Amino acid sequence: MALDGKTAIVTGGASGIGYAIAERFLRHGVKVVIADVDGEKGAQALSDLEKLGDARFVKADVSKRLDVHNMLAETIDAFGDVDILVNNAGIVHASDFLDLSEEDFSRVLDINLKGSFLAGQAVARFMVEKVQNGGAPGTIINMSSINAVLAIPEQIAYSVSKGGVNQLTRVMALALAPYGIRVNAIGPGSIMTEMLAKVNSDQAARNRMLSRTPLGRAGEPGEIASVATFLADDDASYVTGQTIYADGGRLPLNYTVEVKPDIS
Repeated sequence: MALDGKTAIVTGGASGIGYAIAERFLRHGVKVVIADVDGEKGAQALSDLEKLGDARFVKADVSKRLDVHNMLAETIDAFGDVDILVNNAGIVHASDFLDLSEEDFSRVLDINLKGSFLAGQAVARFMVEKVQNGGAPGTIINMSSINAVLAIPEQIAYSVSKGGVNQLTRVMALALAPYGIRVNAIGPGSIMTEMLAKVNSDQAARNRMLSRTPLGRAGEPGEIASVATFLADDDASYVTGQTIYADGGRLPLNYTVEVKPDIS
């Protein structure tokens, strides 16, 4: 892969999918800055990731413009460049539609959608200036979800935010295409992360999840990292404005499948 020596920022990189992407990038010779609002998790993640390559941690709340500015500045100070941005930071909040507060709705959208906008705009400005000075164009990867298309009635804000991420991805791709900067998104299905554990907290919820997943299992964070690595690489040089869904076949399903007995 043509990733060796490049520099990436991965938001929400202290755990889950973000961590898996950072790990995969490092194995391909990418210098990685992980950004996360959780300083303790970030420090622990960094201690593990540093064993694989050149990594840094920046504590940042992507919903705050100043934090995003500092994240970019610290990356440039450390590595002098940014070639790849992965907008992975995101949260969920479960609530009935009639009970969802304005504050909780705004909090989810601020991180999941506005955070992708703020980080994407800041890094894109840097990338455009680099192209105008003769440098190579970069690539931006947003983290969407199958719930940008489908919906979970108890995850109103999350579903809305991910629908917005899909449209943000298309708009960014068109706006940045004249500079050769590609923008795509990944739409995971049910992936084994702490976030999924919050949603599928009991056997009944797990059975519902598996009943609508034709491959019959949850995905692993590394499987999303593989998609991110492809999108970041020159192998995807003609791919922009797309959302790639890695969901075990859930989106095309119009029926439920039998759940195999849990023999573990």
